[in-house]
Amino acid sequence: MIDPFSVREALETFRIITDTREQQTPRAKERYAAFGVPYEKATLKYGDYCGNIKVNGAWLHDVSATVAPSCVIERKMSLDELAGCLGRSRERFQREFERACANNARIYLLVENGSWEGILYHRYRSRLNTNAFLASLTAWMVRYGMSVVFCRSDTSGRLIKEILYRDMKERLQRGEYG
Repeated sequence: MIDPFSVREALETFRIITDTREQQTPRAKERYAAFGVPYEKATLKYGDYCGNIKVNGAWLHDVSATVAPSCVIERKMSLDELAGCLGRSRERFQREFERACANNARIYLLVENGSWEGILYHRYRSRLNTNAFLASLTAWMVRYGMSVVFCRSDTSGRLIKEILYRDMKERLQRGEYG
């Protein structure tokens, strides 16, 4: 266990790392502003976002190297994009989850503008069958320990920050860092 003062001190340095492959769209800039904390770019071994803090005066993740975080958010802008990842881009997408799993990383799949009902009632543009979509997503939840979070695009930045911040706080309190 780490003392509460040290936890608070580390969390005051909290920032978000965004993968260098994330496109710099106007919507991405809005998302980054919604973080409400500093962010920086780095190459992530898997996922789109992770957190970073200073522990004992040093950054947990060195952003000059490829980062393999213990908690990551993989963001998809829609069910359309997710259907593509589980369909035609499945092998690439699966390799990313296998890399995260091999590192014992906690994975959050954040899907903007989607819902379970959107999958069940085929409210996406793809030939991916509804049953196959649902089966793949739920199987991956079990296989990779993945949590699925559906949200609107205007709340994704805030949710990304909250999930990563809370994960780091819990890990700090358990003494996993430092």
